Amino acid sequence: MSSPAPVAPAADSAGAAPLLVLGWGNRSRGDDALGPMLVERLRAALGDAAGVECLDDYQLQVELALDLVGRRAVLLVDASLSSPPPFTATALQPARDASYSSHAMSPRSLLQAYRDVVGQDPPPCTLLAIRGERCQLGEPPGLAALANLEAALAWALAWVRRGGLVGAQCAPPASAAARPCGGRGRANHSSSSNSRNSPDEA
Repeated sequence: MSSPAPVAPAADSAGAAPLLVLGWGNRSRGDDALGPMLVERLRAALGDAAGVECLDDYQLQVELALDLVGRRAVLLVDASLSSPPPFTATALQPARDASYSSHAMSPRSLLQAYRDVVGQDPPPCTLLAIRGERCQLGEPPGLAALANLEAALAWALAWVRRGGLVGAQCAPPASAAARPCGGRGRANHSSSSNSRNSPDEA
């Protein structure tokens, strides 16, 4: 099957906030809620700060690739059962894998979908994998996971303040392949954003 023909970015893509923070996870499955929780806390900490948009969802879906259009840098946030605590920050490259054609995509396959659809390389993307321990249905996040969340939030705030630049000294060594929490159901895409002005206007 041939790849879809590239499409031009949407007309309003020039007005997209330069920085995007996208977190995903199932809030009803214990530590799997860490991704959306970080986005929620980051949104509250930033307030009306300009130049960054925060989105959250239950899982990565191909439609989210278009949210990357017009960005200078992207931070993807998820819970991980294999990442060293408290978190890892890893630069991502597009890659086609077994999740490419499924409803629940991997971060690398989402970037590959962007390349295939938009016809150009995606913006620089970093995966912030927050260490979780349990992702059981009906359980709240554990105390260890919440402590890891606080450390990851401080790193994410620094990422925003650096304009999306990743300071190697700020991130623990990344594992080869972080294993996400499982059991995610499909949900509608929900989002909330700050002002779309440039960082110089903050």
